[in-house]
Amino acid sequence: MNQFKDLLVVFAGGVLTVTKTKRRLAFLVIVAAVSSALAGATLATPPSGIVSSTVFARADFVDPVDIRFKVRGQHQEVIHVRNAQQTVVQQFVLGPGGTTGWHSHPGPVVVLVKTGELTLYSSEDPTCTGRTYSAGQAFIDSGQGHVHMARNLSQSENTELWVTYFDVPPGAPFRIDAPNPGNCGS
Repeated sequence: MNQFKDLLVVFAGGVLTVTKTKRRLAFLVIVAAVSSALAGATLATPPSGIVSSTVFARADFVDPVDIRFKVRGQHQEVIHVRNAQQTVVQQFVLGPGGTTGWHSHPGPVVVLVKTGELTLYSSEDPTCTGRTYSAGQAFIDSGQGHVHMARNLSQSENTELWVTYFDVPPGAPFRIDAPNPGNCGS
């Protein structure tokens, strides 16, 4: 009889066998499981307002290189990379009101602000207090999983950055999208 014919369902690497009379229940269970999985998924925050992002060079170190940055600011931070991989140089222009979206980098990053202003926000700051850098200033992002976002708060002026990414795995991206950490609204 057709009503007792088995239905084979493959889900998340497992196999579930149910009778035809239980198909509707099985379908609802699967829909609920998939919906739950998707609800828990982390969604990246895409950049917006990017005028250009030209990579000018990408190269490997010929000899083994260790890189160490010691940043003495509000708190001292030592960023250390053993046997650095590729280095990438990029010109990045962010239009008025633009944002980089939340992201991180595989290794440390040196950022020079050529024109305009850039306000940087850290996922680790529960108050979401931005720090603004102006033309002629530079800063270092520790990379290595530090999630952050930058914005051009100007309504009329582009912000031009020259960025050097250190310790990028060969052929891998130098930017890693990240979900909104929830401390800054969006």
